Amino acid sequence: MMSPRAAGIPHVQKRRVPLWDNARWIAIALVVLGHAILKLIAESDVAYEYYLFVYAFHVPLFVAVSGYFARSGPLGTRQLHRLVTDIVLPYVIFETIWTVVHWLLGGEFRLDYSSPSWTLWFLIALLAWRLALPFLVLLRHPLLISVIISVGAGYFASIDSTFALSRTLGLLPFFVFGWQLRQWKLTDRWLGLHATAVWRWRIGAFTLFTALLGVIVANIDALREAQVRQFLLYDEAYPAFGYDQLWAGVIRLGLLLLAFALIVAFLVLMPRRRLWFTPYGAATMYIYLLHSFVLFLLRESGVLGGPQPGWVLPAMIGFSVLISIALSQRIVRRVFHPLIEPRARWLFRKKARTDTGTIVLPHLDAPAGTLAAEPPAEPPADAPPADPAVGTPRDTPR
Repeated sequence: MMSPRAAGIPHVQKRRVPLWDNARWIAIALVVLGHAILKLIAESDVAYEYYLFVYAFHVPLFVAVSGYFARSGPLGTRQLHRLVTDIVLPYVIFETIWTVVHWLLGGEFRLDYSSPSWTLWFLIALLAWRLALPFLVLLRHPLLISVIISVGAGYFASIDSTFALSRTLGLLPFFVFGWQLRQWKLTDRWLGLHATAVWRWRIGAFTLFTALLGVIVANIDALREAQVRQFLLYDEAYPAFGYDQLWAGVIRLGLLLLAFALIVAFLVLMPRRRLWFTPYGAATMYIYLLHSFVLFLLRESGVLGGPQPGWVLPAMIGFSVLISIALSQRIVRRVFHPLIEPRARWLFRKKARTDTGTIVLPHLDAPAGTLAAEPPAEPPADAPPADPAVGTPRDTPR
């Protein structure tokens, strides 16, 4: 058979869209920032203001980006294979590493894969979202249904952090919202806008973020007393932090709607052209899984405990950016590739069927890719290509 190139058919190379890589890297830098300043928020209102501002949108943003690029059709062999290599195996590997770390520091050696350590909850939640999406989109109003599930889940104390169930259900609307944005062809419409219209939208987005920060600063004491931080983490039922009233779900609903608007506003503010940090958008999973080891010593050493001088907060912000840049480098991806993107050829069957005709999953050498960027059956125009040399952007947060 004649190749397409020999037959005169032009070879079309999928191009990466800088907008998404820019958004990924800035968002993961905000994740690192949120974790870096966590120890400061108890004693510093300024740190707490930054914390609440960031947490109002950065985790929902990552979940939405994951949903934007997730496959909503029936999962095929390649997709199921990658769920194992890109999610399940990294979770088992890093959960085991954290267990060993705690044991070396004098803790009990107890392998408990039902209780994800620190940032690893996202991998479990992402697995559940990816498996659930093909079923959700069969429904008439998947976004509305996911919102009802999220708000309703907060009333049940039995829905806790075991296998990250509370966050899986609580943050589900953002994953579906990301999928919905693709149905609305958000990227094509945005990239096709005239510069004048772009700046009008950006002024509106900037105004929204400014207003949010102003409200937080003006009401920081009330927000601290109301434990708004607990609502933004989505990891506990309302009664677990003192909200056993029926109207508690209204607060989560309000934060969901606010986050939807902030996600769109954030994407509107993202540069549409390639910048110096655009290539770093291909390394978000590496930053996500590795930055916690860098911050662990600071968090556990007690250096950031108690009242701190005013320069500590900006220093931690700068340190967060440096961590995000350092963990984006190619050398980091080469060294940690076996842990974060394991091939695991030994794990999969070589034959496509059993002797009785049951279909099984043969091993596929899928190119290095990202959990967020795996294209659907008919990839959108902005779906980034697989690039084994660089890797494709992966999704992540706290």
